[in-house]
Amino acid sequence: MAGNSIGQAFRVTTAGESHGRGNVVIIDGCPPGIELSEEDLIPDMERRRPGQSKVVTQRKEPDMPRIMSGVFEGRTTGTSIAIVVENTDQRSRDYTEIMEKYRPGHADYTYDAKYGFRDYRGGGRSSARETLSRVAAGAIARKMLRGYGIEVVGYVTRIGHIHADIPDPASVTMDQVESNIVRCPDQGAAEKMIELIHAMRKDQDSIGGVAEICATGVPPGLGEPVFDKLKADIAHGIMSIPAVTGFEYGAGFEVAGWRGSENNDLFEMIDGEVVAKSNRHGGMLGGISSGSPIVVRASIKPTSSLSKEQETVNKAGENTTIRTKGRHDPCLLPRFVPVGECAVLVALADHLLRWRGQAPEQYRKYVESRGK
Repeated sequence: MAGNSIGQAFRVTTAGESHGRGNVVIIDGCPPGIELSEEDLIPDMERRRPGQSKVVTQRKEPDMPRIMSGVFEGRTTGTSIAIVVENTDQRSRDYTEIMEKYRPGHADYTYDAKYGFRDYRGGGRSSARETLSRVAAGAIARKMLRGYGIEVVGYVTRIGHIHADIPDPASVTMDQVESNIVRCPDQGAAEKMIELIHAMRKDQDSIGGVAEICATGVPPGLGEPVFDKLKADIAHGIMSIPAVTGFEYGAGFEVAGWRGSENNDLFEMIDGEVVAKSNRHGGMLGGISSGSPIVVRASIKPTSSLSKEQETVNKAGENTTIRTKGRHDPCLLPRFVPVGECAVLVALADHLLRWRGQAPEQYRKYVESRGK
């Protein structure tokens, strides 16, 4: 099975299934000398884990990471970092019925079409539980990037028909995001979102939404001009997350109805630096970071696993019905936020290291400007 790795200079490889013994992530390319412990990974892992509030799945997984290699005496060695997270609350019996039935909205049918065989317990490799490995890698990338003054904060901007008012993405703080269980910095909207999620759960249904992620402190110059554009690699990371159905950055699809004169961000010189007066370009031009905040958004579909009866077919090609048992999120947005952040963090870490190798003089000037 291909496609288990992402990144070049900062490369992340994952393995594991929802109902297997655990999940593994290997990070190659992390520079040596960075202070790192398992405690550094826990805050992001806690934000992703199940059972954290009444609006997410009630599966109880502590998701405690164990660093197996790549760290000595509290510092990264420059070699491969391996992290293991064990599964402790599997209920594979909840999935017995889907051995022969295809769940609507899931990868059951497409896996059988591709491989002719699948791990039906919770979706196996296609389960969103795999994302805990990405979050562990992202936590390391966050530690590295903070040394350069780069911060990444994600938050919910929409659930169902309820929209949050976020006038300045770059001003949103982690404390604001974590102040409520839906991770929406607009407190008024957050309360309505919580009510809607509870209503969905009561109706045995689910609801989708939109999350926004903003990276500040990113220097100009990260990214490649053709296939490995920074926007493309961020999109790769975001779109590979289960349940993501759309990606945009900056003004996104809104620009389809604008004139060029409305869309262009004009430049000016401030303290000897080129600065964009606005940020409709979302911090990336030509696939390379401009120095403005990077702003991206992802649309997340409603959870496909529903306890209400739905029509489907089985492996024998017969029409039937299915009710998905188990403990599922009525809305994926609160737990998506840390996963989306980590996709951006990994892409930024990768391109910062690539920039260091490709343009060492520009990188040296940047480091000196940071006072490092």
